[in-house]
Amino acid sequence: MKGSLIILSFFATGILLGLFRWIPASWASSNMSFYVLCALMFSVGFSIGHQPDTIKQFRKIHSRVLFLPLTTIVGTFAGVLVVSIFFKHSAAELLAVGSGFGYYSLSGILITQYKGAELGTIALLTNIMREVLTLLFAPLMVRWFGKLAPIAAGGATTMDTTFPIIVRTSGKEFSIVSIYSGFVMDFSVPFLVTLFCCL
Repeated sequence: MKGSLIILSFFATGILLGLFRWIPASWASSNMSFYVLCALMFSVGFSIGHQPDTIKQFRKIHSRVLFLPLTTIVGTFAGVLVVSIFFKHSAAELLAVGSGFGYYSLSGILITQYKGAELGTIALLTNIMREVLTLLFAPLMVRWFGKLAPIAAGGATTMDTTFPIIVRTSGKEFSIVSIYSGFVMDFSVPFLVTLFCCL
């Protein structure tokens, strides 16, 4: 939760700096966000490559659980299509937002690049909400829907920010499942977001 609040504070600071013109307008029209995105993708790849033991442990996961990321993606898209009737944006644009799976920093930058600041802001706030709701309601999810529910709800965040609460509520035996699901969904974000932005 602390990480989400820090990200939100940077976002709010950026809005204020833009509103009061405290930073040159040329910065907004430059390729700065592209370079930030490249640095972010590098750090994601580095963190994955730096954890070879985690990748080896994926082999221990039960075969039925391997489909958890896929069912989470399908469930997310189904939810997006249901609520799309209430929004002015196209289904493809909202599916791009949903494809962030909680990975607000990457999806927000990508969608801003392709579709503009309005949809990028929606993506940022929507995906932060996904993470925060998982952090707040993980115990209730386990009680009502089972121990895999917080992992599905957390999406791409289950290998980092929501991982501690998932281990605490679902149990340590679900730690590898949480990392596996987060890894797969983390990896899918740039591809799915780009795909839907290009439709």
